[in-house]
Amino acid sequence: MNIKEKLLQTHLEIITDKIDAFQDMISQMASDAQNDAKSSAGDKHETALSMMHLEQEKLSKKVAEAIETRAYLSKIDGSRISDTVGLGSFLRINSIYLYISAALPKLVIDDMSILCISADAPLAVALIGKKLNDTIVFNGSEFLINHLE
Repeated sequence: MNIKEKLLQTHLEIITDKIDAFQDMISQMASDAQNDAKSSAGDKHETALSMMHLEQEKLSKKVAEAIETRAYLSKIDGSRISDTVGLGSFLRINSIYLYISAALPKLVIDDMSILCISADAPLAVALIGKKLNDTIVFNGSEFLINHLE
């Protein structure tokens, strides 16, 4: 398995774990609300239920965003090697390793610390379409693309 396939697999696992965790929280809240409804009455109870419902809505939005991110990531072909920077590219600029996919936490794979950035990120936008050994200037600094997969 190449580095891009490892990165993609790790990203998909992270997103799937997030979705599962959010769905578990929603289920737990629904269960808590149902149990609470059996034993409580009055204004405090109604306020607590309203707050719980709002929290469930927030979590539902996070689930939807994570599902959208997973669908976006599933469009990436980890085995594809490209000669230009684009979605799914793994590259090194100067001494920084980047993976253009989705904005997710920094990963360490094969002893490399890799920043994962969205294709919409300003740095990614500046890099997209560039080739190996191209130079870009970003925020006043010059970056050389010295590795590209």
